[in-house]
Amino acid sequence: MQASRDTSDRPLIGLDVGTTAVKGVAIAHDGTVLARAEAGYPLSTPRPGWAEQDPEDWWRATVAVLERLAADAGTPAGIGLSGQMHGLVALDAAERVLRPAILWNDQRTGAECREIEDTIGLERLIALTGNRALPGFTAPKLLWLRRHEPDVYARIAQICLPKDYVRLRLTGEHATDVSDASGTLLLDVAARAWSAQVLDALELDHAWLPAALESPVASGVTSADAVAGLAAGIPVAAGGGDQAAGAVGVGVDRPGPVSVVLGTSGVVFAALERYAADAEGRVHAFCHAVPDVWHAMGVMLSAAGSLRWFRDTAAPGVSYEALTAAAEPWPPGAEGLTFLPYLAGERTPHADPDARGAFVGLSVRHDRGALARAVLEGVAFGLRDSLDLLVAIGVAPEFGRVSGGGARSQLWLEIVASMLELPLERVAVDEGAAFGAALLGGVAAGVWDDVHAAVAATVKPGAPVEPLPGLVDAYREQREVYRALYPALRDLRPVP
Repeated sequence: MQASRDTSDRPLIGLDVGTTAVKGVAIAHDGTVLARAEAGYPLSTPRPGWAEQDPEDWWRATVAVLERLAADAGTPAGIGLSGQMHGLVALDAAERVLRPAILWNDQRTGAECREIEDTIGLERLIALTGNRALPGFTAPKLLWLRRHEPDVYARIAQICLPKDYVRLRLTGEHATDVSDASGTLLLDVAARAWSAQVLDALELDHAWLPAALESPVASGVTSADAVAGLAAGIPVAAGGGDQAAGAVGVGVDRPGPVSVVLGTSGVVFAALERYAADAEGRVHAFCHAVPDVWHAMGVMLSAAGSLRWFRDTAAPGVSYEALTAAAEPWPPGAEGLTFLPYLAGERTPHADPDARGAFVGLSVRHDRGALARAVLEGVAFGLRDSLDLLVAIGVAPEFGRVSGGGARSQLWLEIVASMLELPLERVAVDEGAAFGAALLGGVAAGVWDDVHAAVAATVKPGAPVEPLPGLVDAYREQREVYRALYPALRDLRPVP
């Protein structure tokens, strides 16, 4: 049940349980950031391709962040949660963690993904869940446990996602939200409810799953002894997966704008008035963090991560500003030089964990600036692949709201705007998923009637970066060359 309206000026807190840290932000009701806090933790890779974390580390970091935010900004009116999606936390009957959480970027479940698609059928799976089986998702992790750690599997009484383990410790409640649940491969995304058909087909226990709520609904209140100095009874919103919460935070709460994320990974995210999925599962179809709204998004795994790789490998010690300055004099296409940004495999549009990056078209004229230009453009080509798939399922983009570290580069924004043929707007506050989570916490606390009102009150876009006609024309000509390179190089890959 939603809390009664809070007309005080108490701040709102948003928490993002990320892969490297819990990030928190306290905001005023006009969106002004009052305080920020962050507490990190390690990532464990016990075997090649594995990625795990201790959920207790998330909780310790959450406590530290909440205590700092409350000390700096005061007792909050509401709290919202966001976090890394897909991670599996397995709990026993006493709510004890049975093993380290298996994370979104863990790649051990290729065989289980094939098993799911063979058992259910790819077409039926996409119809039921909006997605095909990918190694990052939660359901394949459960099948992996059943096969490889049967003693752990036999003791499971509850499962939860990363941010929802924090909720359990904060409120004592088992719950999730439908946007985060969409990434488990166990949710009927169109119906916004757990899929009995998928659970039965995979022989998974329905009782393991938490309640799946709409994102701005209060999922519980803070308990008396959860965090020292934090009052009991503060509403905690169900929250959202990191991409959905981040989209709310930049004002993509309805069809029209699209969220363009230039972070380590790259995302093009569009809100949908009704459920729609790509027939081949090349883009994700999930519930949005806005009730009765869905979203589709394309995800590329190495966006700003590609530029970081290039700097660390070919230009150690050189600043990003110096790299982009060296790239700027080169013409679009850098005299025939193309970069494929598949450094960690790819999701959209290829769903190929074995895809690999490449520079194609090198000549003796190409210098470090040309290579940097090719990286910037290669990432933009990848984002255009995602946008075209969204348009094919009915998205009609009007402009983009851009976020992430790459959005600090004016040159990169001009390249991306010209590639997408959309104006791009930065927002005044780019705090990622934590900001969107704070807005959801405000709705749960009754500060705003709904997510749309929260966005209208707090999200302040800046002047747009417009597509440049000369770049638009050049990139239209080069796009087919870029798209021809992946299948050509895939066919030349050594057989493992």
